[in-house]
Amino acid sequence: MLKTTNPERSKNTTAYSRTNPFRATVLKNINLNGTGSNKETRHLELSLKDSGLSYIPGDALGVVPENNPELVEAILEEMNWDAQTPVSINKQGETLPLKEALTNHFEITLLNKKIVKQAAELTDHTEIKKLVADDNAEQLKEYIYGRDLLDLLRDFGPWNAGAEEIVSLLRKMPPRLYSIASSMAAHPDEVHLTIGAVRYHAHGRDRDGVASVQVAERLKVGNTIPVFIQPNKHFHLPESTDADIIMVGPGTGIAPFRSFIEERAVNQGAGRTWLFFGDQHAATDFLYQDELEKYQEDGVLTKLDTAFSRDTDQKVYVQHKMAENSKEIFEWLSNGAYFYVCGDKERMAKDVHNALIDLIEKEGKMSREEAEAHLNDLKKQGRYLRDVY
Repeated sequence: MLKTTNPERSKNTTAYSRTNPFRATVLKNINLNGTGSNKETRHLELSLKDSGLSYIPGDALGVVPENNPELVEAILEEMNWDAQTPVSINKQGETLPLKEALTNHFEITLLNKKIVKQAAELTDHTEIKKLVADDNAEQLKEYIYGRDLLDLLRDFGPWNAGAEEIVSLLRKMPPRLYSIASSMAAHPDEVHLTIGAVRYHAHGRDRDGVASVQVAERLKVGNTIPVFIQPNKHFHLPESTDADIIMVGPGTGIAPFRSFIEERAVNQGAGRTWLFFGDQHAATDFLYQDELEKYQEDGVLTKLDTAFSRDTDQKVYVQHKMAENSKEIFEWLSNGAYFYVCGDKERMAKDVHNALIDLIEKEGKMSREEAEAHLNDLKKQGRYLRDVY
C-alpha cells in the first residue's frame, strides 16, 4: 500500500482517543432525503475545535452512542428494577446507577451465544435450557438474530438474579465507526458524517440502530457526542494530485468520496475524478446533489454517473452504469487511475467487483483468469481500494 505523507497526521498528538473520546458539539444535523423517501440519511457536522484531533480523507470517526431511553425504561419496568441501584461496570469495581449504566455503558440491543448461555444459569425456564443445549446450535443462532436484552428477559423469566448479575453478562457498548464525509482542508476544526437511520420490525417489535437513530431523533444542534479519529491507512487518496480516481459509492457509501472531492477541490491537482452514485429515487435520494453538480460545473468532478434503481422498470444499479462505461473505465485504469469502492459488503461490493472483472476481461481481451489476475495486480499496487461494511 502507498503510504500518505500527511503533515496533519503527525501533529495528531492529542490526549483524545478511543479510550478518552472528545465530546464534539453538533453544528448541523439535517435529513438529506426529500419528502416521500423511505430512507432517512443524516448529514451531521461536528466541531473539533480545541480537540487537537486531525484526519485525512479516508479515515473514520468513532462515535460512542447512547441506548434508546425508551428501551432502557422498558427493561427497568420489565424487571421492576430501581433506576438508581449502583451496578459494577468493570473489573476494577467502578459503579454507575443502573439506568445510566444501561444507557451509556452497556450494549443492550444485541445478544450473543455467550450471554444466552450464561443467562440460562440464572433461571429455571425449561425453554432456555433446551435452547443452549449442545445439539441446538442452529436454534440458538436463530433465536439470537434480531433480538435484544429485553426479549431475553421477557422470554425466559422469572429470573433468580438481581440487576448486578444480569448486567454482568453484558458487554461494553462498542463505538460505531463512520467514514468521514469531509476534508479538513475544506472545513478546518470540523468533521462531517453521512449516516443512514436504521429502523426495522422484528419479532413483534419496532427496533432501531443505536447510533443512527440517536443521531436522527435525539441529537440536536448544540448537543455533544463522544468521538475519536480512527485512521484508515488502507483507504486514502493517491499521494499525487495528478492521479485519476474512480469512486463507486451508492447510498451512504458516498461519504468518503465527498471528502476526496473536497480535498481535490482545495488542492487543485490535474487528476481527473469520476463518481458513480446510486440510490432508490433521483427526486428524493440523490445525496449531496447540489454540491456534486456544482463540483461538476467547476471541473473538480470530471464525470458523474448515477443509477436510481426504483425509477425504472428494470432496476439499474452502479454496476450496470460501470458496464455501460466499460471502455472508458478500462482506459482510465490503463492510464494509472485508482479505483475505490465504499458501501455494502454483502451485495454491492461483490457486484461491483464482478463488474470490474467483466469489463477488464471484455476491454482487455483477456480470459476470466487473466482479468482476475489483472485486478489482483491493481490491488497489490494499491490502486483498487475498498471500504466495505
